[in-house]
Formats: sequence, structure tokens, C-alpha cells
Amino acid sequence: MRAPTGDQYELTCDTPDGQAKAVITQLAAGIRSYSVGGIDVTEPFDEASTPPSGCGIVLVPWPNRVKDATWWLRDESGSVSEQKLAVTEPARGNAIHGLLRYSPYLPVLRGRESITLGATVYPQLGYPFLLDTTVRYSLSADGLTVEHTIVNAGQSDAPVAIGAHPYLKIGGVETADLVLKLDAATHFEVDERMNVVDEHPVDGTEYDLREGRRVADLRLDDGFGGVQHESGRAEHSLTAPDGRSVTLWADDSFGFVQAFTHRSFATLPQGQVAVAIEPMTAPANALNSGQGLRWLGAGETMKARWGIAPLLGAHGVQGAARA
Repeated sequence: MRAPTGDQYELTCDTPDGQAKAVITQLAAGIRSYSVGGIDVTEPFDEASTPPSGCGIVLVPWPNRVKDATWWLRDESGSVSEQKLAVTEPARGNAIHGLLRYSPYLPVLRGRESITLGATVYPQLGYPFLLDTTVRYSLSADGLTVEHTIVNAGQSDAPVAIGAHPYLKIGGVETADLVLKLDAATHFEVDERMNVVDEHPVDGTEYDLREGRRVADLRLDDGFGGVQHESGRAEHSLTAPDGRSVTLWADDSFGFVQAFTHRSFATLPQGQVAVAIEPMTAPANALNSGQGLRWLGAGETMKARWGIAPLLGAHGVQGAARA
């Protein structure tokens, strides 16, 4: 029988901490597993399963939610039309995680250490635009690098944002015992339907995670802005008591991040926690707010890069100690 996530693409690479291995799925170009030296650094799920809670998937052409699954489009003449998306989060009445969550990607270029997958967003209910998209995953001794490309293949300007939904971990360590660090200066306040109502500085609040806090003490499904980049790179991380760590880095396209401490993750025993650190080029409801949204002209291209960098084993502990 076929896997519900379609074809499975295995990548391998030799590293100082042992063989790195990633499995990428045809469905949603998702990360089904990523390990180094046999240690999981993302939450894995079985080939016979669908991605639990969006695990590892690509979020295009918007991440997170669109309030009421509705937004307004102003055309070149200045007239405004209501756009009604499919309600893909029925319990809250929103549209969530873009239009490729349940779409198959096709391989464009494949090697032992890398694969490029492509999918098209066709004009549809609430999103009358044509986009050609690719995602390239590549393994190296430095980690897993993810490169997104979106081309506006249509005739009119198209609103675009990119996100991803990896759950990070350090295999063999309870995620509750890890320290989560987010290098972000603002926090998005939301209503009871998880829709943004305001943005506030994190200074002096429980949402200031720039110095790190233990996961066990956090209850998050929250968006953050003001992501800080040094030399074009932002870093968010989980660190174990023994100094091992896994870092999600992102280029300066990604000015936002979502953190989710999930205590009912399908593959874990009840009460254990999984942590999603989701890089986003725009926050929730960007189709309405315009914040972080990129409008691509006909034929224009958008590129963005992020990745997962583990420091594990003796190599990782020594590296952490030097840092």
C-alpha cells in the first residue's frame, strides 16, 4: 500500500557525529524524520501516518491563519473584492497553513544528499493567482538546509508568504527539560480563535525568550515578530542540560516565528511535549494586515532559506562549551 504522504525521499550524509539521515515526503514536501548519528533532531512519524499536527510541512502561500478565511483584494483599477478561502480550520472558522498542505510535490532534481521538489498553486477559491514553487532540501555536516523559490507564473501581482512547521527535539532527552530560546523582540496577542489583535514588545513579559526558558514552564501557541538577524541570519534553539543543542536558523526573509508547545502530540505519550519552531516570512493574517507580505509581479521570483543545525555528541558538547 502507498504511504498517505506519497513517495518518500531519503537523504544521507556523513558528519563528525555520525550519518545524517532525512526523509522528505511527496505530500507537502514535509520532513518526516531527520536524525544524526541515530539521534532524532525532529519529531519523526511513521510512514503509514499522515503528518501529525502539520509536522514538518511547507506552508505556502501563507503560514498560520487567515481570519474568517476572508480577505480583500484591491486590483489595478483600485476596486476591492472580497476573497473567500476554504475554511480549513472549521473549529475556529479560519483558513490555515496555505494551499499546499494536502498537495503532492514532484521531484525536480535528486541526489544522495539533496532533493528539489516542485508544486504549483493554481488559481482557486479565494486565491486567484498562479504560482510555481520549489523546495530544495540538502544535508551536510552543518545540518539540513531548506531553500524555497516561488515564481509568479500569472499575469497579475500575487500576495505571497512562506512558512514551515518543523518540530525539533534532541532524541533521548525529554523535550520538557530542554531550554527554548527565541531571538524575537515582539509577541502577537490573539483572541479566543487564535486571530491576531495586537503586537507588543516582549520586554519584561513572560514571552521574552531571548535568554531561554525551560520548555516544561511554557504554554505556547504564539507568534513572535522583531526577529533579530546578525549577518543576515536569525537563530532559535533548543538546548539540553548536557550542552547539546539544535538550532533553527533563517535568513532575513524570515522576520517572524511561531512557537508551539504541543502536549497532545499524536506520536508521544500523553503529557509529553513536542515543540514546533516555525519560521515565517509573514505573521498570522498577513493577507489582511499586509505585514511581512510580499507582492510578486508577473514573472517575479521570491527566494528564502532556513535550516536545522544540530550540535550533538562529543562534537556538539565541545562546540557548545567553546561557545
